[in-house]
Amino acid sequence: MNYRLFGRTGWRVSEVSFGAWAIGAEWGHVSEEDALAALHAAIDQGVNFIDTADVYGDGRSERLIAQALKDRSEQIYVVTKAGRRLNPHAAAGYNQKNLTAFVERSLKNLEAEALDLVQLHCPPTQVYYMPEVFGALDGLVQAGKIRHYGVSVEKVEEAIKAAEYPNVQSVQIIFNIFRRRPAELFFELAKLRQVAILARVPLASGLLTGKMTRDSAFAADDHRHYNRHGEAFDVGETFSGVDFETGLAAVEALRALVPAGMTMAQFALRWILMFDAVSCVIPGAKNRQQAEDNAKAADFAPFDQGLMRRIEAIYTEKIKPHVHHRW
Repeated sequence: MNYRLFGRTGWRVSEVSFGAWAIGAEWGHVSEEDALAALHAAIDQGVNFIDTADVYGDGRSERLIAQALKDRSEQIYVVTKAGRRLNPHAAAGYNQKNLTAFVERSLKNLEAEALDLVQLHCPPTQVYYMPEVFGALDGLVQAGKIRHYGVSVEKVEEAIKAAEYPNVQSVQIIFNIFRRRPAELFFELAKLRQVAILARVPLASGLLTGKMTRDSAFAADDHRHYNRHGEAFDVGETFSGVDFETGLAAVEALRALVPAGMTMAQFALRWILMFDAVSCVIPGAKNRQQAEDNAKAADFAPFDQGLMRRIEAIYTEKIKPHVHHRW
């Protein structure tokens, strides 16, 4: 495993880390046994950074992480998110009282004295124009409840605005072969301001594993079944906002470019690691094998520029017209 600096925190984090949405909920059933095995396998491979949220399985993901870490002695950074418990999910709900309550609940779930980092969980755009929200987070740092804070965003413009706040340490954003716009508009700014970047949805909800077909079926409780058109939350979270069959066609074109010895998923993860502004990529894993395979993406050599151009050409032809202007 290779490690990268995480913004201004001083942390060195595994460049392939662990996204814990899938072990919480909304990706079909994942047993407790498989979830714990995935977490342990990731740590065995050198992963030292886990991303979760209080709403993943209504706290299940956080509690599973706490359970797994009881058996480990390594320094593991656990970062969570707050805000999506609001109902309605409105900007006014991002206030000191509610944020404090969310943090207290995550502290209990994670069995922690302080949270390493809390991210606002894709709040309404208006929140980025409310300095009092970030003041409330500063208060939680001063109170010793959290060590650092950042944001998880839907849009590049939200990332740019968030980076204006001096104590925002990190931005989590969708970035993958199908979602390239952050590299054009945000990455240089993040490097300039030493803001860490977490690349989420790196496999486009599994499309970039190359394992899906037109006949792939998803469980009723899997967002890839019920959020195809943004019925439950931002459609960009599901298949990166790419129409399923359009995505399948692009994957078939990419498949011919995958070097020998790599899986399609490892290819997609290694592509993200070509960008030095990225602090870590956070693929999910529902079992031990997936966690091990994801972590091994860090072992492959960098891609040459010819390969990077061929990947970009497929994006430009097949994907860019559908997504580039939207997020």
